[in-house]
Amino acid sequence: MHVPTRSAREEILDAHRVCLDAMHEGDTSALDDLLDDGFALTHMTGYMQPKAEWLAQMRQGRFVHHTIDEKSTALEIDGDTARLVVRTATDATVYGTRANWPLQLATDYARKGDTWVALRTEATTW
Repeated sequence: MHVPTRSAREEILDAHRVCLDAMHEGDTSALDDLLDDGFALTHMTGYMQPKAEWLAQMRQGRFVHHTIDEKSTALEIDGDTARLVVRTATDATVYGTRANWPLQLATDYARKGDTWVALRTEATTW
């Protein structure tokens, strides 16, 4: 049984911010370690992209995150699962087009051992 030294809320928010930092830095190795092996990102278009494909496209420069500014955060925790919904103002270049995106990122987390791991994220606009 996990005996937390910090609250689950703090652990999840820290995991989320480490992922955002890795996205901003284009650190696909860190993202590979932070995200579940079965992680998938559902884009605004509805396309569900597997982790390996998304990270490969980041390495190719198809997704470049210039700034990610959090505007609001909502977190629901249910035992060893959680859903984090974050609204951001994201300056990104996607497939060669740079724009400011009002993104809502809904991410499902699960506790695996002593860490919280992102299982899936759905990106929409707000």
